[in-house]
Amino acid sequence: MENKKQDKRVRYTKMFIKDSFVALLKDKPISKITIKEICENADINRATFYAHYTDQYDLLTQIENDVINDVHKYLSGEYIADDPDSIRKLSQIFTYIRKNDEICKILLSDNADANFQKLLMELVWQEVVPGWAQSKALSAEDMEYIYTFVFIGCVGIIKKWLDGGMVKSESEMAALVLRLSYKGMSDF
Repeated sequence: MENKKQDKRVRYTKMFIKDSFVALLKDKPISKITIKEICENADINRATFYAHYTDQYDLLTQIENDVINDVHKYLSGEYIADDPDSIRKLSQIFTYIRKNDEICKILLSDNADANFQKLLMELVWQEVVPGWAQSKALSAEDMEYIYTFVFIGCVGIIKKWLDGGMVKSESEMAALVLRLSYKGMSDF
């Protein structure tokens, strides 16, 4: 019983630390954020921070890994094609982004680590491209170019959606991404 209470306190403390850090990342790059600022914002002492993280970069890495793991759960073993079932699957990712809009906006901004987008790109590559490769007769090199184009376009669409207040529904966004990915501008 004591262990469960402690786990709950640890989760609560980590949540405060993460929230404090995210609030600071909204205004300045990680290189300008100090542990002192994070601790003051979270109303904790430095020893508490260091009990969970080595520095602000470790904290950011753990936040990024949490998001990567969550996205992986949505994509795991799924081939995303241009069909209604894929719209539903991709809508779930947009729902996740909506629920975690602050952290997603920050992780895709210039204030965070550029490595996050690379990690995300690699994850999606592993989960989506094998299905694409089976359905299209393209060379590996062409597949890489097409995937890079589609991924960077998707990140741009997600940023625009987040910055615009997420007015369109998740399913509308999923349909737009799939339509552009599979048919390009010719379908508009």
